[in-house]
Amino acid sequence: MSFWDHLEELRWHLIRILIAIAVSTTFAFLNREIIFDGIILAPKDSNFITNRLLCRLGDFLSIPTLCMDQLHLKIININLSGQFLTHMYISFFAGLIIATPYVIWEIWRFIKPALHPKEKKHSRGAVAIISLLFFLGILCGYYLIVPFSVNFFGTYQVSPNVENQITLSSYINTVVSLSFSVGVVFELPVLVFFLAKVGILTPRFLIVNRKYMLIVILIIAAIITPPDVVSQILVTIPMLILYEFSILIAKKVTANKIE
Repeated sequence: MSFWDHLEELRWHLIRILIAIAVSTTFAFLNREIIFDGIILAPKDSNFITNRLLCRLGDFLSIPTLCMDQLHLKIININLSGQFLTHMYISFFAGLIIATPYVIWEIWRFIKPALHPKEKKHSRGAVAIISLLFFLGILCGYYLIVPFSVNFFGTYQVSPNVENQITLSSYINTVVSLSFSVGVVFELPVLVFFLAKVGILTPRFLIVNRKYMLIVILIIAAIITPPDVVSQILVTIPMLILYEFSILIAKKVTANKIE
């Protein structure tokens, strides 16, 4: 195929991706109650599953600070078009997340013809693995990090005379940014796979620089999470596990290249 033929092929892949996102966004827009009441606004309530489990754990360990049974945030909107724009914003992100497997599949279809038979063989299941890691990251951020962050910032007071009234945009940005960023971070093993495939990363490099990567992971966790220690630890632990898993992937890729 010529350059223009490749460009035409890419154009149709992008069109199908945009259509898939548009359909998913429309679906999310029409299911407002499920998206907002059942998902987005759920972590702010004390009966959210994570909050209830932490409360039970706090009772068992005699650590009352783990219990978030008094968490009742008041979300307010101060802009005339704020709720509609938020509805559109969340619908787009929900549509993007729903359409992620299809988006990855379309990208894979465009790249696949350029791969050698052996590369295609070792890349089987790539779409499923990338999608699974992304969704696992989102679930980790939503069920573990978001409740702690909402509780910390929602109940923190510089004085009893100052009441917290959280704006809708502030709350939404916190939930979306934390969940989505952790989903992206969970793609680390995939990134290591491709870098090891082209020879940029080696298992030895990852092992030797493990102590430096610990510092990098702590910095990344501090950037993508609110400034509380619990949230940073909850992000750091799965990232360390992913890093160790990435070393195994790099070893596997290197061994296959030698063969």
